[in-house]
Amino acid sequence: MFMGTYYNSIDSKNRLIVPSKHRDQLGGRCVLTKGLDLCLYIYSMDEWGKLTEKISQLPESDPKVRKYIREHYANAMECEFDKQGRIVIPQQLKDYAHIEKDLVTMGAMKKIEIWSKDVWDAPSEDDEDFSDALAKYNF
Repeated sequence: MFMGTYYNSIDSKNRLIVPSKHRDQLGGRCVLTKGLDLCLYIYSMDEWGKLTEKISQLPESDPKVRKYIREHYANAMECEFDKQGRIVIPQQLKDYAHIEKDLVTMGAMKKIEIWSKDVWDAPSEDDEDFSDALAKYNF
């Protein structure tokens, strides 16, 4: 399980140092892709396989499912860490997540989320009371 929040940045070659605590759990390889809410997701290879299995059960006759598959997989890439524990963030993913320099890297249970610090810090128009949102799931 991925937990914790780290403040870091990317360098001039678009490389991100994945926090060592998370790197240890990823085992040297991971999948980087677009996330929801203008962030990026990093999955372990094992978790990526589980997600792929779940997605493969969805009905591709549904246009929304097809769109999700395209967005999620067309923008996914397998990454290996260099000796300093870095991965490269491709330009199209940087653009999507509005990443320029400063980042917020956080564990989000089964995945890692990478946020532009500016996007993370910006007020959200759809903030709602968490207890109300979770109540509909009997949480």
